[in-house]
Amino acid sequence: QVQLVESGGELVQAGGSLRLSCVASGRTFSIHAMGWFRQGAGKEREYVAVINWLGMTTYYADSVKGRFTISRDNAKNTVYLQMNSLKPEDTAVYYCAASPLFQARVLVDFDSWGQGTQVTVSS
Repeated sequence: QVQLVESGGELVQAGGSLRLSCVASGRTFSIHAMGWFRQGAGKEREYVAVINWLGMTTYYADSVKGRFTISRDNAKNTVYLQMNSLKPEDTAVYYCAASPLFQARVLVDFDSWGQGTQVTVSS
């Protein structure tokens, strides 16, 4: 099994920046992609960004493209989400997820999840 622990969420003003971190432990050799998802109050969980663990390929939701950057440090088993130019609509619980699939892109491709970290953007 893979365990994931997120950190970095907090209250920030619109236009500000945050960096989320997610540390993986356990069977990390089985991870071939990692992603960030988010869930706002009363909304479904949605895809934010994905990074292929070896190929450095990244994908972003249109709503965050150009503002968010996903990266990883394999030596530290950590994936990051740098969030710039934050908007109130970015307010959500952000979840880190891991997948055994190289081409993981959607929620059902991911089988390990963290507990989430709250990001609140005030206007």
